Parts: sequence; C-alpha cells; structure tokens
Amino acid sequence: MEGLGINWATFLAQIANFIILLVILRLFAYKPFINMMEQRSNRIRESLAEAEKVKQEAAKAEDDFKKRLESASKEGQEVIARAMRTGEEARQRALLEAKQDAQALVERARAEIQRERDEAINELRGEFADLTITAAEKVIEKSLDKQAHQQIIEKVLEESSTLKPKG
Repeated sequence: MEGLGINWATFLAQIANFIILLVILRLFAYKPFINMMEQRSNRIRESLAEAEKVKQEAAKAEDDFKKRLESASKEGQEVIARAMRTGEEARQRALLEAKQDAQALVERARAEIQRERDEAINELRGEFADLTITAAEKVIEKSLDKQAHQQIIEKVLEESSTLKPKG
C-alpha cells in the first residue's frame, strides 16, 4: 500500500481520529440533535392531536348550536302559533260580546219603544175620553156622569183595539 502512497501509521491514526470524531459527534451533536428532533416530533404530534380534539369539539359545538337553534326556532313557531290562537280567540270573544251587546241594546230599544207606545196610547185614550165627554156634553148640553161615561168609552176602546190598525 505504500505504492499507493498510503502510510499505515497515518492511516490508522486517521481512522482512530475519525472514530473519535464519530463518538464525539454522536455524544455531543447527533444525540442532542436526535433528542431535539424527537421532542419536536412529539410536540407536532401533540399539536396535531390537540388540533383534532379542538376540531371535534368545534364540530360538537356546532351540532349543539344547530340543535339549540332548531329548538329555539320550534319554540318561536309555537309561541307565534299560540299568540295567533290567543289573538283569534280574543277576536272571537270580542265579536261575540259585541253581538251580545248589540242584541241587548236592540232588546232594550224595543222594550223602550213598546213602553213609550203604550204610554202614548194610554195618554191618547185619556185625551180621547176627555174630548168625547166634552163633545157629548156640548151635544146634549148637559153634564154626564164622568165615571159612567169613562166606562163606556173604555169598553168602546177595548173593542176597537182588537181591530188591527192600518199602517
């Protein structure tokens, strides 16, 4: 090998130096580098796992939000439906009360008209009786017994009231 220019002593020294350099590099550079890479790899795995966990929680939160939103929407629709039913019931009650009030008002008006009519008829009967007596007194020029004459007039009026008036 000396023909190739290789000196065995130098070659062995270089091999020894290389091995020592490898051991030193392994102890002081390679192992810390591997440890650092291992730690970084672990942190990345943990971050990925945490990201996946956050993603799952976000999906779960989104599902919960959708469920709550649907529930709130249903409740809102139920409230609206109840309000509409209540409003319709109130409108129906108000309409019924208004009809009842109108009917009562009509009945009172009819009763009042009937009472006033009866009063007017009675008043007219009295005036008619007085006028008849006065006319009869003037015709026969003597005063009749007012009570007897009143009874005769009442009888005539009762007979005439059974006849139906025209109009």
